[in-house]
Amino acid sequence: MPDYQKAYHILCAAASAALDALPQTEENAAGRETLQKALYEAEEVYIETADDSAT
Repeated sequence: MPDYQKAYHILCAAASAALDALPQTEENAAGRETLQKALYEAEEVYIETADDSAT
């Protein structure tokens, strides 16, 4: 069975590191916003899934 929790952590850590490395300039604003939104959405899915599997 795939380890989705591990994959989530790897991907989110990489996206977070990319956000930290990407300068906050007007040229990078769209890319930064896309990464940040994806991180929030992934976190919501992770939390909802963890709650569902606990019951």
